[in-house]
Amino acid sequence: MKTIEDFNFKNKKAIIRVDFNVPLDSAFHVADTTRIEAAKPTILKILEDGGSCVLISHLGRPKNKEDEFSLKHIVETTTEILGVKVKFVADCIGEKVANEVASLRPGEILLLENLRYYPEEEKGDVAFAEKLSQWGDIYVNDAFGTAHRAHASTTIIAQFFPENKCFGSLLASEIIHVNKVLKESQKPVTAIIGGAKVSSKITIIENILDKVDHLIIGGGMAFTFIKAQGGNIGNSLVEDDKQALALEILKKANAKNVQVHLPADAVIADTFSNDANTQVTNIYEIPEGWMGLDAGPKTQQQFAAVIKSSKTILFNGPVGVFEMPAFAQGTITVCEAIAEATKNGAFSLVGGGDSVSAVKQFNFGDKVSYVSTGGGAMLEMLEGKTLPGIAAILK
Repeated sequence: MKTIEDFNFKNKKAIIRVDFNVPLDSAFHVADTTRIEAAKPTILKILEDGGSCVLISHLGRPKNKEDEFSLKHIVETTTEILGVKVKFVADCIGEKVANEVASLRPGEILLLENLRYYPEEEKGDVAFAEKLSQWGDIYVNDAFGTAHRAHASTTIIAQFFPENKCFGSLLASEIIHVNKVLKESQKPVTAIIGGAKVSSKITIIENILDKVDHLIIGGGMAFTFIKAQGGNIGNSLVEDDKQALALEILKKANAKNVQVHLPADAVIADTFSNDANTQVTNIYEIPEGWMGLDAGPKTQQQFAAVIKSSKTILFNGPVGVFEMPAFAQGTITVCEAIAEATKNGAFSLVGGGDSVSAVKQFNFGDKVSYVSTGGGAMLEMLEGKTLPGIAAILK
């Protein structure tokens, strides 16, 4: 696996695919700088070697080069975070860019305009990728968040750098940490799979059954399992067409000696609101007109005990509607248990949009081993898929 550590960038221009697809507020200020900060080590290593950086990224899903999706909005924040002035050019191909790249000196950074202003980017167009490839001597992919897309800038461009391509430190780190769960895990291994739907997590569950000792199922998806086993779930979220699948998962887990932990009780509410009337009930006996919105106290205790006795932990999906304070305690308890296990030497990987948000919201980011930056990409790796952006560098 070639990384930036295998290259000396002195007097070289590195074209770096970063993931600067960051949220902007109504005044077009960067609302969350995590992704920019994550790219900093790669960029600074290249500058310290005496090289220069041409940064390429997408932002949002523009249809028609709308100004709101311009990367010019992030230049000031990126300059602040990197501590080096970031130059910007309002295009990513063409003569204007050629002139700016030609005048780039060692130690300088140039950010190009949103790649998705061109439909060729998402189509994986070879001619477009070739035009982008002219802006650097070495291609560095540091965008884990888009590594599962075979786009021009994430995958196709690599073919124009047969010898001079590598992973940035963020992407290399993501691969190493996901593989720690998939290939080098210390037992007992526990996966906490939560969130709303079984359907979105089914492939992950099937792929990790061979690797885990404990499977904790929480959040909205748990109710499909409870109903499939004859429980009354009231108005709780359910995928009726996935009940047979839920039973099949339980059967497979049993055959592989994986202990499945489903909630025992739930905090239920009469409406989907933070101000709803609530009570705690057995998860198999939720009355009509009520819905389960968080793991109950008994469940929290059971889940926490399993997590604390684990050596490898994957957290993918919250166990309640943590965005509402009234239904956040289940997820907070899970985070606390993961933090305690990590402190005692366990390896913990958090990935998938909602679990990452939860860990950040409750300030557990520095109390777990690793927080993945790529939701979809990490999920596809856990599903056992080879990501095109990674394969292109390894070729």
